[in-house]
Amino acid sequence: MTRGKPSRRVGLARALSKLGYCSRSDGFDLIQSGRVGLNGATQRDPEAPVRWEKDRIEVDGRPVAAAAKVYLMLNKSRGVVTTASDEKGRQTVYAFLGREFVKQNRAWVSPVGRLDKASEGLLLLTNDSEWAARVLAPATHLDKIYHVQIDRVADPALLESIVFGGNAEERDVLRAKRVRILRNGERNSWLEMVLDEGRNRHIRRMLERLEVEVLRLVRVAVGPLVLGPLPKGRVRPLTATEKEALDQAMDKQMRS
Repeated sequence: MTRGKPSRRVGLARALSKLGYCSRSDGFDLIQSGRVGLNGATQRDPEAPVRWEKDRIEVDGRPVAAAAKVYLMLNKSRGVVTTASDEKGRQTVYAFLGREFVKQNRAWVSPVGRLDKASEGLLLLTNDSEWAARVLAPATHLDKIYHVQIDRVADPALLESIVFGGNAEERDVLRAKRVRILRNGERNSWLEMVLDEGRNRHIRRMLERLEVEVLRLVRVAVGPLVLGPLPKGRVRPLTATEKEALDQAMDKQMRS
């Protein structure tokens, strides 16, 4: 196995995942079943340390090499969970990739962050763990845009509370970077919210504190990447232009 970086050691199961061969949990199973070799010897310890530059990993006697980098955009449907498997038997985002994709690309991809079960829209997947970490890093401050339907007609006071985060004395202040009304109905409104941080269930918790119920929540953009007309449940590769634009946006944020 040849790789220029990183130089630090990682556990064997994690190494299989980072190489894009399989998920970390599947790696545990492969290792414990005796199908994985490390430097010519069968290794049954999933946490056995691996040195990227020197060690050789094999599965069923075949060398494991780093998979080609894959960058995908999925339009996640409501009710789908962002995990590799689910103990409750719920549908996961991997159902939309299909066996043909995995066979063709020979790559195990992981979600870049999460959308909760009830949320919809743009979800990135990749086997490039370093790139995923950059997208999620607080220092990049990538804008993430959401369209949110709420259970009331929005007014200026509500928009102000969303931007300023309600009670400033709270330890965990939740706020939006920007918010605007997309349209008002008789009983509810659609808002566009922009976040530049990614806390767990950020929008739902923020609005719950304001006694506002979220009816629908759709992520429509991450940085310069826009969901656009991609149908629900469909996945496509990022174009080279899209990938470059996102990388440039992250570089710009890191420099500012």
